[in-house]
Amino acid sequence: MNRCSRSWESVVAGVGLSLLALDRPAVAADIGMPVKALPIQSVFDWTGFYVGAHAGFSRGSSSAVLTDPAITATNNIFNGVIGGVQAGYNYRLPSGILLGAEADITFPNYFTSNSVVSSSVTARSDVAEQWDYVGTVRGRVGYVAGPWLTYATGGLAFAGERFVNAPAIGNDERTLNTRLGWAAGGGVEYGFAPHWSVRLEYLYSQFGRADIRLPSTTQYASTLDFRSLRVGLNRKIDWPGSGNFLPKTSLTDPESDRWEIHGQTTYLPQGYPAFRAPYSGPNSLTPAPQAQATWSNSLFLDVRLWEGGELYYNPELLQGFGLSDTVGAGGFPSGEAQKSNFPYPHYNTSRLFLRQTIGLGGEQEELPSSPSQLATKVDVSRLTLQAGKFAVIDIFDGNSYAKDTRKDFMNWSMWAPGAFDYPADKLGLTYGATAELNQKYWALRSGYFLIDSVSNSNNFDTKIFQRGGYTLELETRYSLFSQPGKLRTLAWLNSAYSGSYRETLNDPALNLDIAQTRTGRIKYGYVINLEQALNDEIGLFGRWSWNNGKTEIMAFTDIDASLAFGASIKGTRWGRPDDVIGVGGAINALSTDHRDFIAAGGLGPLIGDGQLNYRRERIFESYYALALNKQLTLSADYQFITNPAYNADRGPVSVFSGRLHGEF
Repeated sequence: MNRCSRSWESVVAGVGLSLLALDRPAVAADIGMPVKALPIQSVFDWTGFYVGAHAGFSRGSSSAVLTDPAITATNNIFNGVIGGVQAGYNYRLPSGILLGAEADITFPNYFTSNSVVSSSVTARSDVAEQWDYVGTVRGRVGYVAGPWLTYATGGLAFAGERFVNAPAIGNDERTLNTRLGWAAGGGVEYGFAPHWSVRLEYLYSQFGRADIRLPSTTQYASTLDFRSLRVGLNRKIDWPGSGNFLPKTSLTDPESDRWEIHGQTTYLPQGYPAFRAPYSGPNSLTPAPQAQATWSNSLFLDVRLWEGGELYYNPELLQGFGLSDTVGAGGFPSGEAQKSNFPYPHYNTSRLFLRQTIGLGGEQEELPSSPSQLATKVDVSRLTLQAGKFAVIDIFDGNSYAKDTRKDFMNWSMWAPGAFDYPADKLGLTYGATAELNQKYWALRSGYFLIDSVSNSNNFDTKIFQRGGYTLELETRYSLFSQPGKLRTLAWLNSAYSGSYRETLNDPALNLDIAQTRTGRIKYGYVINLEQALNDEIGLFGRWSWNNGKTEIMAFTDIDASLAFGASIKGTRWGRPDDVIGVGGAINALSTDHRDFIAAGGLGPLIGDGQLNYRRERIFESYYALALNKQLTLSADYQFITNPAYNADRGPVSVFSGRLHGEF
């Protein structure tokens, strides 16, 4: 993403939350309370506990001195989008004075450059200081005027950071450090529903001096101050016996039909025992036993703006590592393991888009509430337009049985068409616009999306329409033996600044550096996606995907042809109707040019063993999802990968996974 895109994202992330300040009388009516019976100052009772989340923009500064023994001094300014969570307690006095206490923790976004506090380079050392989190424990003093609160705040601040030295001689050195300091600021908060409030807050934090001695005796000293402007959303908690005059409601009840809130958390540990591997390369699964885990936390804030107009905002905190830093197989075993690894949570505005639905008249249908859909009644015949930041496969390649790595199959070539090199950054997201014409028995979708500036990048090529991804999909709905089915046929074309496998191989002087062959090139392919219910408990799915395989993979994974199929079985017959068993398999292949490039020692985004004894990659996956209740699901998953990264000299690999998923 370029610098302009980052600035745009920081602004609209705040706007997305601020739009939640809806009119209070409509909310009161929604919960059955006569508006005129409530004094205006009583619509929002400020006294009590609350929890919430925030997002915004930060700016920090640091002065650093590196001694190794030469002395180098630097000054640095860093900034970027941030996000975090908070919790606290308020007590409102009869005079309108409010006293409170709050604790919060804030995390940087996933762009490494936004979290680098300072860095210094000498002939012997290359040291970088990076912040992982900033938190505060503060008191609040304010004044309440009806639904409005203005306040000042101050207290203790703390920051966690890491110092990394890549010396000219020897191994990398890493040291963790925690700083203490103070924080002060102020803000304004508005109670827009009986249990909900939105705020705008400024905080300034100054921390003590860090003086770090690395194992090589290199010394690094630095200062740090931190400023943040953020928008927050809080939800009051009704404790039993609290005496609150308002009716008790679910924590996620928005108390309005104007907006909805959803959330999810997924913890996914994964590992494998040692396997056979006579050699390894830079992008190989390590043959030694290993285990890694990922953890994702998401909110989905959906707002109804006007008739047919909706705004969707999806902030996330992402943490963890994929096996071998998410390389080593075309069909990688965890869809939660993105191509960026985070030792601490990192904030991301994963989705922020505007949707407009235009009814064309006739029969209507209900669209149920979901993280990506406000509950509403719409015309079956309708046109839906969407623009903003989201994932291509949010709109295209739907499938009822193999689609969501947080709920069903985990392998990349099972929950998505492996050969669909859809535009995306390293987290699987992009900016684009789509149009969908829906009819009772079919739907036609099209879209244009920004594509990576280079392969496997977080920056997008902003030469709009000259570069980008174009996608077209026809979905047909039918009934087979009185059971519903869907057939989706998808065609796609990418115009990208990319390299050629064959041109790289044909010029030995390039030394397999495919970047030197990059120019404007076309890559295209198609997907056939089938789902068929056999009865209310059993469903089948299948996908075939293919691309022309001439140019380097831009965003997804090293697969040029893939066939996936399987079944999903509900547990009704053994008295567990909310449990699900999934069984499936995938066969992945490379084009001739692609396999020759990898065999010569070339590297793709996910594969590259240094050499190659080519065979098709084969994957078997099975899982059991045990529903603990309506909100929590515990899954066990097993994958058997034959010829990982298409190499018959390595493997097979048995991957064991667990998954705890919660949602509301």
